[in-house]
Amino acid sequence: MLHDPLANTLNNLKLYEKTGKNDCIVYPASSLIKETLQVMKDSGYIGSFEQVENNEAALKVRLIGKINSCGVIKPRYPVKLNEIEEYEKQYLPAKNFGVLLISTPQGIMTHDAAREKKTGGILLAYVY
Repeated sequence: MLHDPLANTLNNLKLYEKTGKNDCIVYPASSLIKETLQVMKDSGYIGSFEQVENNEAALKVRLIGKINSCGVIKPRYPVKLNEIEEYEKQYLPAKNFGVLLISTPQGIMTHDAAREKKTGGILLAYVY
């Protein structure tokens, strides 16, 4: 039984990346996971992802070797615009290295995009 599908997905991506594999199959394919993967793709951490032909609940993710570490942030803290830098220092190894994924009213986005749009949200994950 999966208690946190997003944590399972990010853990699988990290493990497949460390073993040098090019593709990863992740279950289940929820809208939260699809949006998170889209932000990771736009940020350049994964190649592409698509739904598996015979299984609607699975996604095939193309890995490009850019992920050093990734994971979910538990508990999922609500964060205001002026608090983003504090969490950036806590979860990322250096300034301008990696991204925090934040669920905002406009959708899931990186911490830099949230700053540009002047919005806060809920911390979901980190990737670097």
